[in-house]
Amino acid sequence: MRQGRALAALMILAMAGCGGLRREAPTAPSRPPPPASRPTVPPAGPPAAPPAVSPADRAYSTGVAAMAEANYEKALEMFSAAWKESPGHTGVAKDYPEALTGLKSSGDEAFRQGRLEEAGRRWSSALRFLSHPADKGKPLPFTKADLKAGIDQLSEGLMEKGLVEYRKGNLESAIASWRAILSYDPSHAEAARSVQTATTQLENLKKIGPPK
Repeated sequence: MRQGRALAALMILAMAGCGGLRREAPTAPSRPPPPASRPTVPPAGPPAAPPAVSPADRAYSTGVAAMAEANYEKALEMFSAAWKESPGHTGVAKDYPEALTGLKSSGDEAFRQGRLEEAGRRWSSALRFLSHPADKGKPLPFTKADLKAGIDQLSEGLMEKGLVEYRKGNLESAIASWRAILSYDPSHAEAARSVQTATTQLENLKKIGPPK
């Protein structure tokens, strides 16, 4: 009798336990969040144009290139043009004295090598550029008086050389010496008169012809 009651109690407990156990519905796997949208980048426009080079800077750059090639006269011409466009140009103020000294030194070298006409042209150019405002107050290894003295000495030497050739009857050689002076000093009156006189004599001799 007791066994029957115990068995019945066990069955009731088993049924109660089965009823209490509930299966949970499987949860759906979580989905990853959608990727963040990238900000739209506007299409690139044309590349920005480089800043325009001013006429003063362009002339100055040309002068620097000429100075690097020892073409000091062209360098000074370009520096002068840059200064005219932009008075007080810092690059010109820095490089002008060096170019002027280079021009004077190149004339000295031409004189040492006997290229007298070239020396005269370079010294005369240096004398002309010496009065530029870009050179005001800058120390130089020579003075205006030095240049003038060198030019005068050169002209005297060429005048004498021409007279020697003239006295020998070498009119063409004499004319060449005097014209060399006029190539760097067109205002040299004595050289101009000598060229005119010798040229007239040479033309007359050509008309007469060689002696028979």
